[in-house]
Amino acid sequence: MVSREQKRAILHEKLQVLRSVTHSHAGNKMSIIVDASTYIKELKQKIGKLNQEIASAEHTPLVSVEVLEKGFLINVFVEKSSPGLLASILEAFDGLGLTVLEARASCAGSFRLEAVGGEDEDEARIDADVVEQAVVQAIKNCPLN
Repeated sequence: MVSREQKRAILHEKLQVLRSVTHSHAGNKMSIIVDASTYIKELKQKIGKLNQEIASAEHTPLVSVEVLEKGFLINVFVEKSSPGLLASILEAFDGLGLTVLEARASCAGSFRLEAVGGEDEDEARIDADVVEQAVVQAIKNCPLN
């Protein structure tokens, strides 16, 4: 059987651990518990903010454009596929004067596209950032995005 002194020592040790974890400077039991409660509320707020950031990041398209000798390698990833997304991106390519030379697309759940786009010979050289912005805008303009 555990004596009263042993119970007190165990409780004191646990309160000291709680005090340490919550970065409390309190000396008595009640203040340590209040500090722990405040600390838990702060953690819940941080978790809420992180969950919001994750949710908004999931809806952000990932677009990368790599300059090739005569054109671009364009990679697109969107968490949720929607009808017309591929057509919208291809229209953006067309608007920039890019011809799709090779492409692989997948729209099972998420949307992925890897395309090699060649520039028209008689057009001025297009900047990779312009291609990236045009693709991002095409994704944003697509219905259900």
